[in-house]
Amino acid sequence: MAVVQISARIDERLKDAVEQYCKSRGIVMNHFIQEALLDRLEELEDIEDLKTIRHEPTRPLSEVLAELELDGKI
Repeated sequence: MAVVQISARIDERLKDAVEQYCKSRGIVMNHFIQEALLDRLEELEDIEDLKTIRHEPTRPLSEVLAELELDGKI
């Protein structure tokens, strides 16, 4: 994976807090920020999935249990 540099303007207090957090836990700030960005992208993807799932019709429990071959086994 190629590594590139990005730039962003953020509140100085936020930068200081991230630096302090990383330093206190021995974390490299670049890694911390990369993981935070990946986590946020995953969250946004999950939100989109939820929007789709909410519009799916529901099914009776008996139908789901029969499909899973669990009828009468619970």
